[in-house]
Amino acid sequence: MSMFTAEIDRDPVVPGTARRNVARGAARIGLANAFSVDVEDYFQVEAFKGIVDRKSWNELPGRVEGSTERVLALLDDAGVFGTFFILGWVATKYPELVRRIVEGGHEIASHGFGHDTTHHLSPAEFRNDVRRAKCILEDCAGVRICGFRAPTFSIGRKTWWAYEVMAEEGYSYSSSIYPISHDLYGVPDAPRVPFRPISGCDFVEIPIATVRLFGRNRPCGGGGYFRLIPYPVSRWCIGRVNRIEGWPCVFYCHPWEFDPRQPRFHEAPLKSRLRHYLNLSAMEHRVARLLKDHEWGRIDKIFLASGYASKVAVEWTA
Repeated sequence: MSMFTAEIDRDPVVPGTARRNVARGAARIGLANAFSVDVEDYFQVEAFKGIVDRKSWNELPGRVEGSTERVLALLDDAGVFGTFFILGWVATKYPELVRRIVEGGHEIASHGFGHDTTHHLSPAEFRNDVRRAKCILEDCAGVRICGFRAPTFSIGRKTWWAYEVMAEEGYSYSSSIYPISHDLYGVPDAPRVPFRPISGCDFVEIPIATVRLFGRNRPCGGGGYFRLIPYPVSRWCIGRVNRIEGWPCVFYCHPWEFDPRQPRFHEAPLKSRLRHYLNLSAMEHRVARLLKDHEWGRIDKIFLASGYASKVAVEWTA
């Protein structure tokens, strides 16, 4: 038994039957990975929440339209379709952008309305937020919205009620869990494969990709880690999950990561500036390589339309 196989076998939340189902399901879909984009502008991120007044959003120079177009061009060049989790606020201001994404063959999903983290909302406020965003996106796109991603992956043990709300509001899946340890988010003991967070319900959570090494989940699903870690390491980690574990990965990024000339908030704390600005100039080239080095597709096609999620999902509630 190799060290890598042993790591998989010791994974506490992926029982043997589920591992076999994951491998069989992945074989059927050809091991395409899911490419996703969280569509928000540079001033709406959690890192700058303490220094950017929400009331100033309409006055700040918007750049999300141009940066999202750069992502769309990369995907078009590579012949890849992806999933775009769009803020309702962005859709309200740039409805034509939403329509261009749909016309490009990509999936539209919800990122909430105003990038409010789940743990700062009451259940009623969260319901209003996800309902409002869904209605706006469906009106703009002319298609049903079935997916949701919580801003800053802000669903955890204290906000597990959010899944019930999403299911009641007509969503079919969430991709809001990054099963790692992080100071802002993460449920490190959550399953690394699709799971059902509501007992007796078909609603499914599709977590961001991690690789299991040395007894811990290591991030390999994008974001700041993708800009920090040397590209060959990221490519190897995703390839290892595909080859050794037989699972598709979910990767995510943001349009502002493709915009090195965006305005800078020099008054932000050093940690926030490092997280946000590190290696922005390398992002476009790295993602172009990533799109060529692995197979990619939309979350709904890979996990839902294929029947993959319903076949492999384990029930797991926090």
